[in-house]
Amino acid sequence: MKPYKFEPYLKTTIWGGYQIAPFKGIYTAQPNIGESWEISGVSGHESVAIHRGLVDDVDEGLTLTQLIDKYKGLLVGESVYRKFGNKFPLLVKFIDSRQDLSVQVHPDDKLAQKRHSCNGKTEMWYVIKSDVGSKIYAGLNKSITPEEYEQLATAEPVAGRSPMQDVIVAHEAHEGDLYFLPAGRLHAIGAGNFLAEIQQTSDITYRVYDFGRKDVHGNPRELHIEQAKEAIDYQVWPEYRTSYDSTKPTSQLISCPYFTVHRVVVQVAQQIDFKCDSFVIVVCLWGEANINGISIHQGETILVPACENVLYIFGNATFLTATL
Repeated sequence: MKPYKFEPYLKTTIWGGYQIAPFKGIYTAQPNIGESWEISGVSGHESVAIHRGLVDDVDEGLTLTQLIDKYKGLLVGESVYRKFGNKFPLLVKFIDSRQDLSVQVHPDDKLAQKRHSCNGKTEMWYVIKSDVGSKIYAGLNKSITPEEYEQLATAEPVAGRSPMQDVIVAHEAHEGDLYFLPAGRLHAIGAGNFLAEIQQTSDITYRVYDFGRKDVHGNPRELHIEQAKEAIDYQVWPEYRTSYDSTKPTSQLISCPYFTVHRVVVQVAQQIDFKCDSFVIVVCLWGEANINGISIHQGETILVPACENVLYIFGNATFLTATL
């Protein structure tokens, strides 16, 4: 089974920019693209397999769910299939923030199941590039109670600034920065960031503050202040940026119950066996290569089936890989 390529879902947002299409090497007249959903099992936005250079490819045009129905554990891994069935467990995106995104939080599995009958949302960000002075907002800089949170979130902005912004850590953003965002952590992507996001398959977001922005119909965007109150992790942590060894050709970035992510730098050739019963998602951040007989270049993402998940890479490129 060869790796799969999918049609990206390009999402216009009020805060979106113009970098995603050029980065991916595609042309579109679509404005303000804030997100490209690279691999998605989200209902209504399931990824569709596209041409990958094979003759008479019988899987072209199938959705990710249909592919899992067809190949089951061969595609996603036997243990993954037993746990998730035909629900693909990860969502992979590129995000381009021309403006600050809303301050938000995601519920954990327990709360999301109780409220929405779906998984919660733990995610990670890898900064591909950032403008000078751009910020990533993640985590609390001081201890607050749920009651204090509610007071801050409902207070009137001063000079266009919410008091909520004063209790969230503002980090200077740089290329290669890594942020792990477990469910419950308050966060926001600042203006001028272009990043890759890997997350649980969930589209549940509670907005706490949104700079008074209006939607396309001129109405204030919905906030979820009360819903977020129970979802927030109020603990203060000493560090919110995740460190890793960028000098290694293969570095583990994140290992959590929901995904394991590596950064891989290849010069000429490399063979990688993650020794897991799982698919491997490969996100190309720079360069071009051939992986298990399929070409991939900057801005493309492929899904390597679990039954053929040893990577044989030829080329000159930098990747993120995600497994379960």
